[in-house]
Amino acid sequence: MGSMRRFLAAVLLVLCVPAAATAQANAQSWPTRPVHVIVGAGPGGGTDIITRIIAVPLGELLGQPIVVENKQGAGNIIAAEAVVKAPRDGYTAYMMNNAHGVSAAMYNHLPFDSVKDFDFVSLTGTAGLVLVVRPDFPAKNVADLIALAKREPGKLNFASVGIGTTQHFSGELFRQLAGIDVKHIPYRGTPAVLTGLLAKQVDYTFELVQPVLGQVRSGGLKALAVTSPTRYPALPDLPTVAESGLPAFQVMSWYGLSFAAGTPSPIIDKMNKALHQVLARPDIQAQLLKVGASARTSTPDEMRQHIVNEIAKWNAVREKAGIPQQM
Repeated sequence: MGSMRRFLAAVLLVLCVPAAATAQANAQSWPTRPVHVIVGAGPGGGTDIITRIIAVPLGELLGQPIVVENKQGAGNIIAAEAVVKAPRDGYTAYMMNNAHGVSAAMYNHLPFDSVKDFDFVSLTGTAGLVLVVRPDFPAKNVADLIALAKREPGKLNFASVGIGTTQHFSGELFRQLAGIDVKHIPYRGTPAVLTGLLAKQVDYTFELVQPVLGQVRSGGLKALAVTSPTRYPALPDLPTVAESGLPAFQVMSWYGLSFAAGTPSPIIDKMNKALHQVLARPDIQAQLLKVGASARTSTPDEMRQHIVNEIAKWNAVREKAGIPQQM
């Protein structure tokens, strides 16, 4: 029996070595065909816009097209699951955003582990959210809004694009830090939120910069503050929530590229270097700023830690708000 086991082990070793060598060779020559980047948002959304800005120069640098695929729904869960189930060959990537961390805090039975099942490449950008109201709303700034909410507890309400979204959790964090009694009204998508806001069905909302930037600039919406730690380049005259009286408040929408766990390290390294080169280009940075985003890069380990921190942050907000985890 001992000799038989040794014989089988030797056979397995002979079979595995060529396979490992082939995988390594394939990784070194990657990419030899188009790379698909899956986005968990619909066409025209913030993540989609940013991915498409990066995709063309990234493909030119790698020598193969970057194909953007939209798999919208379920807080990016559909997109993330598609990547986890794809082959670990570097031809299916995932453009994560802040919904990845929020979903991990909101759901206790995801079809994947939000950290362990991914090989992180690099963060690619950040964007703040904007606290907006309708043009005739009486509050002119954050202090006015908080004062109004405290004068009339339970009367004001805020909208979001759905329970357990970044916009919802931003509103909950604001409520907790401001110490106000307000109601949450969930809608299905940004257009519905803005319609409700202008129709006076809701009083305020936190929304990503990209969908509301044009209306803020034209006066169709009144912006009170941005949620980023510093003033945002696209709206330089608008104060942050932190400098408006809530110094602990900070919410950033973020974006970052990853593959399924088990992707060969040469592919991770090559994609990381390519992303850094693309995002260092002044023309790409200018395009991102135009849509309300800022270029940002990281190491794979820095991106991993960023996501771990995001999950912990939003889990704490969820628990304090008394929002139960969903199945």
